[in-house]
Amino acid sequence: MNLQALRDKRNKLVADMRGIITSAEGEDRDLTAEEIASYDGMKAELDALDQRIGRLTSQEAAEAAGAVVVTAAARGARVSTIPPGPHASREFESLGEFMSAVRFNPNDQRLNYVEGVGDNAEDGTEIGAELRMDEHQTGGGFLVPTQFRQEIMRVEPQETLVRPRANVIPAGSPPDAALTIPALDQTGEGASNIFGGVEVQWIEEGGEKPETDVNLRSITLEPKEVAGTIVVTDKMLRNWAAASQFLENLLRGAVSQAEDFAFLRGNGVGKPLGAINSPAMYYVNRRGAGQVTYLDLVDMVSHLLMRGGTSPVWSMPQGALPQIATLQDPEGRYIWKPDARDGFAGTLLGYPVRWNNRAPVLGTKGDITLIDWSQYLIKDGSGPFVAASEHVLFRQNKTVIKIFWNVDGKPWLTAPIREENGWQVSPFVGLGLPA
Repeated sequence: MNLQALRDKRNKLVADMRGIITSAEGEDRDLTAEEIASYDGMKAELDALDQRIGRLTSQEAAEAAGAVVVTAAARGARVSTIPPGPHASREFESLGEFMSAVRFNPNDQRLNYVEGVGDNAEDGTEIGAELRMDEHQTGGGFLVPTQFRQEIMRVEPQETLVRPRANVIPAGSPPDAALTIPALDQTGEGASNIFGGVEVQWIEEGGEKPETDVNLRSITLEPKEVAGTIVVTDKMLRNWAAASQFLENLLRGAVSQAEDFAFLRGNGVGKPLGAINSPAMYYVNRRGAGQVTYLDLVDMVSHLLMRGGTSPVWSMPQGALPQIATLQDPEGRYIWKPDARDGFAGTLLGYPVRWNNRAPVLGTKGDITLIDWSQYLIKDGSGPFVAASEHVLFRQNKTVIKIFWNVDGKPWLTAPIREENGWQVSPFVGLGLPA
């Protein structure tokens, strides 16, 4: 089977895996035992395919190693060795090869190109943009090529809580500029606040029509820079075919962890405003310190905004599992008793449960939340970029790799909503401390 056939098979496998997750999420449930077995089987097949693709890719690159030396005179006689072919001078085979070039061959001609390279239909000239940032901004580094950028930023609902469920706004142009979005002002007392101050009146025939106005607030999102570093051996970087999947998993995990933590717990100062620190969060006082009771959870659901959006999701620290598993109703009956064969049900009071150790520790404010993340806004900025330095750990033959990107996030609401009858609801509900 040739390389393209393997890639086609891989794409179909990934689509089938996505179908299993999409089906379960569409029905507001966790995967069944049968679906888990099917998904795990596909994942094992996917890992095997990735190994085959890696071997074939490495072999083809080795066979094409009758290299062409390209002198970039416009860049001070920089020299780069690249494999022949119409596209080889522009694209990297894998993230590992890209990272190896950043570290060992920063003059590689392929680092001069990014997406959009092609021919101008009018005069036949090349259209392109550079990956290297060192000559254009003080931060330096190299912009991650599109195909790898998508892989690094890709997250699955099972891996990350917020981004797959949030309202994500693309970077746009300029990518790091602030974006202001209008929102209804739903604060205050009375029935009119629910629709941003619009007042509705019944009018008798011939009566005077009342004036109405809409109260609007604004929410501003301005991407903030976030960076992470990893250390790898020079030997691993040189063996880029083997290191590619390892580096990709490390970088994706770092991005997912940093974003998920900030979207949940950020204080909004130089970083996103996390849901649990937002004034839009409605907190229910728990009945006992360090405890979670059935009535606590029922109270939380009673204050959830139950219209619009997607399915809300419970987020709980794993330390809460013993208490959740032994929850009892007022009659002393277990309400979430696990099955010894299939495990826990996966939903609680009708909503999916995600064990999340990025949440505060059990017993603290915001440890358990019930949130409709479609009401959370994420504004992507530029990046991600990568830079590599051999100087920090030069004597150890190790390279420090830095990945940095720009992003912001905050809830779309500025406060809980007071309904017409005075009851307060919100897409963001958390368990607080005892009264």
